[in-house]
Amino acid sequence: MSIINLELKKVVDDSYDIEIGRHLEDTMIQDIKSGLVGKIRRFAVITDSIVNDLYAEPICEKLRQEGYTVSSFVIPEGEKSKTREVKACIEDAMLEAGFRRDCCVINVGGGVVSDLGGFLAGTYGRGVPFLNYSTTLLSAADASVGGKTAVDTKLATNLIGLFNQPKKVYIDLATWETLDKRQLSSGMAETIKHACLGDFEMFEYLESHMEDILSGDAASCEYIAEKNCSIKYKVVMKDERESGLREILNLGHTVGRAIETVSDYRLLHGEALAIGMAAEVRLATKFGTMTQDEADRVIALYEKAGLSTAIPSYIDREELVKKLYTDKKVRDGHLRFVLQKGIGAIDEHVPGEYARPVAEEDAREIIMEMP
Repeated sequence: MSIINLELKKVVDDSYDIEIGRHLEDTMIQDIKSGLVGKIRRFAVITDSIVNDLYAEPICEKLRQEGYTVSSFVIPEGEKSKTREVKACIEDAMLEAGFRRDCCVINVGGGVVSDLGGFLAGTYGRGVPFLNYSTTLLSAADASVGGKTAVDTKLATNLIGLFNQPKKVYIDLATWETLDKRQLSSGMAETIKHACLGDFEMFEYLESHMEDILSGDAASCEYIAEKNCSIKYKVVMKDERESGLREILNLGHTVGRAIETVSDYRLLHGEALAIGMAAEVRLATKFGTMTQDEADRVIALYEKAGLSTAIPSYIDREELVKKLYTDKKVRDGHLRFVLQKGIGAIDEHVPGEYARPVAEEDAREIIMEMP
């Protein structure tokens, strides 16, 4: 018998820039011409049925005018498109169109597009480069930054995926002007969450500037875009693959993701997260990591953003409790929750542990008591 050791140690630099601005289409194309993705001449633009005409097709046309080969792949808008089946359909269409390893994926849209497209880029041809061009407040705060890519299953959201970093992220604030009020409010959910977990001054800013943000005030929108990226960057830089610290970005998501699935995606992600955060602060109060006054401030801010923090009447609460066990933080069959420490910090349950075990009966009590 013999043993052959394959020494494959290597250092990988996955650093990339996030550019925040307005009307960044030409900036992205100039970056491509300057070698951002090497000598690649073929681009697969992945987008959805709402964003296609607004932003994706103009980007495709600009690329074609520069001599690049471009095809667009359009999925139906909404979370129900973020599946393995849709991913396979795009892959088959790309293969049929002649795309091989010498291509780059450009995701133009919100979180569904960047999650799906980033996952696809990581497996297509065993990995091709990709860019994210964010067109929603929610994706600017969450999915387009950090490299977590995934699809949903019937059991739960984001259980199948991989860590895959883009070559660059473009956050186009001008695109927020075409979002309706519901989408803007949904996008604020992750922004408030970031303030809750890492920046008390940002939380106070949101309390006093919510109307400005929702009305599209340029300075306020730029402020929250930069703050979101800064808070998330500091966490991802220390724990890219969620071995510990990065779990804090799941604040509110244990209940939030569960209720999103149980609602059969009638709730937008941000709408579900607002309810999840309301459950989280009640649990944090129960465990003594924040005061009732602090919990009330968090709930009030979500409602100020136009988000309900009550569980819809059509939700089966016992089914919701069972769905908590599909959360990625579950260990050895036990629920684990990330909890705030006041406002602007996270409770470190034990050194290096940011999610604490919570008994099912405690979680059930909170869920049953919520409005």
